[in-house]
Amino acid sequence: MGIHNYFKSLSDLEGMYRCPGKFKYQEHSVASHSFKVTKIAQFLGTVEEHHGTEINWRTLYEKALNHDYAELFTGDIKTPVKYAMPELKELFSQVEEMMTRKFIEQEIPEEFQAIYELRFSEGKDETIEGKILSVADKIDLLYESFGEIQKGNPESLFLEIYEEALSTILKYQEMHCVQYFLDNILPEMLEEGVIPYTQINKVSKHLLGKK
Repeated sequence: MGIHNYFKSLSDLEGMYRCPGKFKYQEHSVASHSFKVTKIAQFLGTVEEHHGTEINWRTLYEKALNHDYAELFTGDIKTPVKYAMPELKELFSQVEEMMTRKFIEQEIPEEFQAIYELRFSEGKDETIEGKILSVADKIDLLYESFGEIQKGNPESLFLEIYEEALSTILKYQEMHCVQYFLDNILPEMLEEGVIPYTQINKVSKHLLGKK
């Protein structure tokens, strides 16, 4: 019982794979996702800061590193399922919150529990750091689904995930970092070995045309 179990649980996240139950050419663990989201959030924060936005870097890094720790208790729920109904998403959030709180009470020393309750709480809020996390999370999801589509994965789920991720990113297009992504990074992604007029190009152009 204690921090030893917390440290052990970090290795468990390496063995938890995202989007379980579907054929994938490349597996992505929850641990690697958290690392990638943190690196993406770092770049997005750099773009925002370049444009004069004040960034609390400690808050941003803590939000990004810890944002999916609760999946240790619930597993990864497929994105289209999780967001199918607001009530369902809220129920998942309540279960994650309850199980995370129980873990903190059992494993984290009392003097640090309040700190870890904050670190493991929902990081996607209306602060600039919370918005950057929301975008960074979806950018990594976009890349994961794009990689499967690019490799010819026949599962239609990945196109659904790609569309949902890009749609969410577009909701934050008032942010400097999102405009940078749309103007500089997404075009490079779409030109990288993808046959013109495929479904992914059609979905992207449709969503971008609505922005």
